[in-house]
Amino acid sequence: MRRSTCLWRHGTASIAIKGGPKSAGVQETPSRPWATASLLPDLPSSGHRFPVPFSFSCLVHFLQVLCLTMSFPSWAHICLFVLGLSAHATPIRSVDPSLLADISQSKWSRADQNVTTSTQNLTDVGTFNAAKATKELKSVLAKYANAGKFLAGIGLNPDTHPEEGYPRFNPPNIFTSEGAAGTPPSSSNNGTILRELNDPRESTSEIIGVPPVAPGPGTVQLPLTDYTDGSLDILYYGPMQFGSGQATLDINIDTGSADLWVPVGCRGCQNRMFNTNDSTTYVPSKRKCKITYGTGQVSGTLAEDTVAVGPVGVSHQTFCAAHTVSDDFDEEPSSGLLGLAFGSIAESGKPTFFENLLAEKKLAASVFSVHLTRGKPKGSEVCFGCYDPTKAIGPVIWNPVISRTYWSIAMDGLSINGTRSAPANLTAAVDTGTSLIYVPDDVASDFYALIPGSGPAVQYGGGFYTFPCDTPFYVSLNLGGQAYTIHPSDFNLGRTDEDSNDCVGGILALGNGFPPDLAIIGDEFLKSWYSAFDYAGRVGFARSVNNR
Repeated sequence: MRRSTCLWRHGTASIAIKGGPKSAGVQETPSRPWATASLLPDLPSSGHRFPVPFSFSCLVHFLQVLCLTMSFPSWAHICLFVLGLSAHATPIRSVDPSLLADISQSKWSRADQNVTTSTQNLTDVGTFNAAKATKELKSVLAKYANAGKFLAGIGLNPDTHPEEGYPRFNPPNIFTSEGAAGTPPSSSNNGTILRELNDPRESTSEIIGVPPVAPGPGTVQLPLTDYTDGSLDILYYGPMQFGSGQATLDINIDTGSADLWVPVGCRGCQNRMFNTNDSTTYVPSKRKCKITYGTGQVSGTLAEDTVAVGPVGVSHQTFCAAHTVSDDFDEEPSSGLLGLAFGSIAESGKPTFFENLLAEKKLAASVFSVHLTRGKPKGSEVCFGCYDPTKAIGPVIWNPVISRTYWSIAMDGLSINGTRSAPANLTAAVDTGTSLIYVPDDVASDFYALIPGSGPAVQYGGGFYTFPCDTPFYVSLNLGGQAYTIHPSDFNLGRTDEDSNDCVGGILALGNGFPPDLAIIGDEFLKSWYSAFDYAGRVGFARSVNNR
């Protein structure tokens, strides 16, 4: 049976309700676990009107949604009667696309309505991996030691603006939401169609207007491997080629730093090194380089050589040829690291690999997009010069970059269950090279105070908090006026021990020496949101297929 699309208009808000043999096409409500659809948002109090075309089927679908949002038991018999009508409804065969949802004037548009949310009440969780989490906490403190002065514009390298000459990037799907800070498009924006209430189970291949992803001029997809330790996704790495001999090394992808390094002539290094004897284009230098990561560091000298991802490369890319690498890096499967933040903060003082690709016009667009899997070794990727619509569902919501140093955006606070919130005024760095989420001490304290029974986890040192494992709730980050939900399995880092009812939260506090207005948004968030990093000065998020 062909699925139908019905439209209900109330005041200035229009809602597309998809019908057919599957469901009413709306999402689960976290506040009513028994329901199979989410609450419709509050709408203006003006009278209802149903535009043509309309049918008995549309009325049935609307009543189904209404019933699923009711919380009064006295309506039970009415709901059962209405739900039974659907078997006799005749779906509409077609609908004018101009009648699809236009929410440009709606006050209830929220990013987290585009993600299937469930409450945090996980009974099948493992034990907290304290060693890995405390190691990362120390690394983050060292990684962002200069963040305060960088964000203040102190000690920066010149910004070369390699995006100049590129046209404005538009993601290749019908969900795109253009405008500053995620403003939905108006109905006059070239007829853009925004489907706010899409069925999360619907594959993107069923959606008209979403092109298949295929290699094209100026685009390259770098497959990533998810390195996990228990339930924690530690890092994501992929193959890059170095030198004239195209030696392949696995490199960690990091949007929170701006330097590229690989081991060269490194004594004691256990991971694969770059053998410069196999490259006729390698150019060493005597200029020293040193990069510190909390629990360890790499040091060596700057060098130049050809660096590539598949068919796309840079002939004279500067990188740190690391002669000394601390032992903790041998615990990881990757050989080196690719920084994808802005070159203004590069220790080398040179443009990044991505910036050189743009400057040499090797890419079709001044953007790269990142998909991170959850606990699956394969399936993650970086799309250089492109956006992969098969990895996202729903509109892209754009957030302007505050400082061309880190991929920094405005963070307004954190919330519980979409209602109780801990307001804040932070600059948040979006960082694929960090696993968890970090906020200043006072923000973390205010946030966990919203969760009954939570408190500092002093047994792990400063920064950690616990909460009752059986407390039902969900967490959202408020970015640029929009609320973005975090998947509960990513927020819950596990029980303090296997018999405990206390679980460790994935939002950590950063204390002394850390800028009081800085937050770090790591993979815990990005696994739920497909991310696009546009050198025009914005970061976009669309609901990830991980949460389908």
